[in-house]
Amino acid sequence: MTDERLTAPMCTALDCRLWGKEHGLERPYPVVCHLLDTGAVYRVLWDTVLGATTRERIAAALGLTVEAARDVTAFWAALHDLGKITPPFQAQVPAAFARLSGESVYGSAPGAERQREFRHEMATHWALVNLLAEVGYPMDYGKRRQSVAHQVAQLLGGHHGRFGGVLGKKELLLGSAVQPALGEEGWAEQRRLHLGEVRRVLGAEAVPAGGLPPELAVVVCGLVVVADWLASQTPSVRTLLPPTDWIGSQEQLDAHFARSSRRAEEAVAASRLGRAHFNDREFDAIFPFPPNPLQRDIVERLPALVAERGPGLVLITAPTGDGKTEAALYAASILGRAADARGLYFALPTMATADGMFPRVRRYANVALSGERALTLLHSMAWLSPVYADDPAESDQDPAPELSQISAPQGTVVESDGWLRGSKRPILASLGAGTIDQALTAMLPVTHNALRLFGLSEKVFILDEAHAYGPWMHQHLVRLLEWLGALRSPVVLLSATLTGQSAGSLVDAYRRGAGSRDPQPVEPCYPGWLFADVGTGQVTRPRRTGTLRTRTLGIDLRTVAWDVDQMSEPVVGGRRAALRQVLDPVATGGGTALVCCTTVAEAQQTYRDVSQAFPGLAERDGGIRLLHSRFPARERQRISEECEAAYGKPQEGQPHGAAVRAPSILVATQVVEQSLDLDFDLVVSDLAPLAQLLQRAGRGCRHARGKAGRPAWLADEERPRLVVLAPAGSTGARGIPRSMAAVYDPSLLVRTVTLLDGLPDGEIAVPGDVQHLIDEVYAEDFTHGLDEAARRELKGMDLDRTARAMVEQSMAETVAVAAPADVNGDLSKLSQRDIGVTEELLTTRLGADTGRVLCLYQQSPGHITLDREGSVSLPDDWRSKPSRDSVRQLMTFVTPVPGTWVRTTEGLMERPPSWEKQPLLRQLVLLPMTPDSQGNSWSCDAGDGVITSSSLGLERRR
Repeated sequence: MTDERLTAPMCTALDCRLWGKEHGLERPYPVVCHLLDTGAVYRVLWDTVLGATTRERIAAALGLTVEAARDVTAFWAALHDLGKITPPFQAQVPAAFARLSGESVYGSAPGAERQREFRHEMATHWALVNLLAEVGYPMDYGKRRQSVAHQVAQLLGGHHGRFGGVLGKKELLLGSAVQPALGEEGWAEQRRLHLGEVRRVLGAEAVPAGGLPPELAVVVCGLVVVADWLASQTPSVRTLLPPTDWIGSQEQLDAHFARSSRRAEEAVAASRLGRAHFNDREFDAIFPFPPNPLQRDIVERLPALVAERGPGLVLITAPTGDGKTEAALYAASILGRAADARGLYFALPTMATADGMFPRVRRYANVALSGERALTLLHSMAWLSPVYADDPAESDQDPAPELSQISAPQGTVVESDGWLRGSKRPILASLGAGTIDQALTAMLPVTHNALRLFGLSEKVFILDEAHAYGPWMHQHLVRLLEWLGALRSPVVLLSATLTGQSAGSLVDAYRRGAGSRDPQPVEPCYPGWLFADVGTGQVTRPRRTGTLRTRTLGIDLRTVAWDVDQMSEPVVGGRRAALRQVLDPVATGGGTALVCCTTVAEAQQTYRDVSQAFPGLAERDGGIRLLHSRFPARERQRISEECEAAYGKPQEGQPHGAAVRAPSILVATQVVEQSLDLDFDLVVSDLAPLAQLLQRAGRGCRHARGKAGRPAWLADEERPRLVVLAPAGSTGARGIPRSMAAVYDPSLLVRTVTLLDGLPDGEIAVPGDVQHLIDEVYAEDFTHGLDEAARRELKGMDLDRTARAMVEQSMAETVAVAAPADVNGDLSKLSQRDIGVTEELLTTRLGADTGRVLCLYQQSPGHITLDREGSVSLPDDWRSKPSRDSVRQLMTFVTPVPGTWVRTTEGLMERPPSWEKQPLLRQLVLLPMTPDSQGNSWSCDAGDGVITSSSLGLERRR
């Protein structure tokens, strides 16, 4: 006999016809089943993802035992979709809703079922406050944001990525009277019954005495979101779909939960979520060389500091090429063990540097870590990176040869096609290498920013090039460090050129988040390191260490007329003539040189000029190379690999300095500062701020080659030479070319050229002089030695720079989410946007106006290719619905350009309509390219300009 509840539900009986999932299923899935499934997955995640320290912190905040905290927070997770028991949600399956709407018990205001803007997660927030108060959760309607019932409801209402605001007393007390989409009493009673049964099944009778601080709230919210995602996988739901005569009795609910718990174990294991473990390994057991002085000092002193004071933040400052990466990874091992961390995230300034770091993190993980070692690459184009194309979704059982003597119990997995490669998921992996943007996005009020914070929690956060960010990014980094301090996540900061003021702001931000409100002065030494523990916030005195890379950098400052855009005969005293002079020894005597330009256009012009000046070198394969960002992705990758082979570190086994390298010149932009490990006999650079110049100088004589491996014109590789080409008049604002001022702050350029001009004997002792010179460039009293006119002009420029920095910092503060201490019980401060905050401001890089173009080369009528040579045809499905492989192929030919180049669509090709459904393709601009009469260059009219494509990359002329 059929149970009467199937046809005539009473308010005292749980109605299993209320559905929670239906897509891809043969019939709707009861919402109570999905609630229990999510609670089951959450419990597994609690056991396998969270560490003991975090579990204890959550339990202490709630005033519960760890066991009770597990059950209670799993109960919360299960309640995340309680808001689906509302007319608008149930009406999305008309047949199912029709069986309910005809019954008087499911009353609602006319049209309530059509209020789709009242989403189910909002309904969860609204409904749960009173329901939790009914079962004893502390609730004060006059102090809602401090009340546990409201905090839990708001947390669960944010499981789709945005937290609702604090609900008003009237809204809570009147319910459906002010929000008809909640439905009337029959709907409320079903929500009450579902809550009661879920609580019974999960054994969550305990009532928390207090709420969670914001840093722990985002951890629990992150677990809830992940539990929901794993429980919502259609194959899993199909296996758990109850039979048609299932009525949701207590016995059936208990049996379903038992089945769901077994499935949850499988789902979590398959997802590769879990914890890596930092093994206790000596430095030379992790790396195939003994520690250098910097590394040795950290090896000898950091373990005792951490053992005494607990984990915290380590700041390492050292010259380029001084082994900061290995020092950071070893420090991560020490900090990770002390903090019971579950992994690490290595953050870098660019996609290229992230790609380069990825295999190094993988090698480190293979020998220094155990446990779950899923490794992801995180940046917007990560899925196109060769590190994912090499060996998709297979264990990396072949570590680098120099590390092969250490056996790992389980290989590190590169997650190329697994669950962790889905949208928003890569940051959840125990291990990651990616851009700093992936972490800083957590500081913007964007969807699922709390999930990103959860992804960074309990991990060692390593940031390379901490000096490389302007005021906007620096302010977001300060806020991120506050959150990491509150989360008690260990941090390692690396920098080659960091001012004391910047270092202090970063260290204090971390200490402030951890609860230390008193700033402490920080004066980094170079090379050296310092430590601040998360418990007391005490900062150690910076430890100066030795270096094996002591050298004297010769500065050859040349003031030149700025004729970079001219292609007539070089004039005496001009930049072009100076380049010919300094590069002539390379062309005639062998060796290698780097010429670093400010903009892509200037690099392209310089390449033409250098090729014209040294035709014999230009005709030889690899004699003159050009590298910048305005090549298609695959072409830039090819050039980068050629540069690493030609100018990189000598291969293992090759004798250093076996012979002088054949003459070769690389003309490049700033991309060589960070992304490639290159070694030149000579470095030539256009004027740039001192920090950038020192970065570039670090590419000179970077690796030991010996006298036999360096050209005769280089007297001593321990005394490398940096030629700086400064525009005439650049000691004042009017002498700075417009193109240079658009990239660098003019006052820093004036300060830099003034400082270099006054160097004793034109030399910089590395590392001895570096820190005080970096600080001196920014010093307030820098103008004291200048004449009155120069002092007055520079002060004006400094005021402009300070004003711009203050504006950027203020705007960043306005845009960013609240600091942990300012959340004050209201999680909506992680989602709120102030009036005037536009989508354009929700970015980690202010003013990054970039377009992405795809050149389509018309070889003949009806024959379009992706390359100028005509060898790569468009994929067959490019106009319909491109497959994943087709999208991958298209994206390898995409080139970034300034957004102003493609501001209008005049002269451009329309994207196929199907591309609008592809997030990557819908951003592309298609350029129909036609050849010139010689076939050497291709062009396309775009707005008021012409975009050309040649072996030099993309260019634009008006």
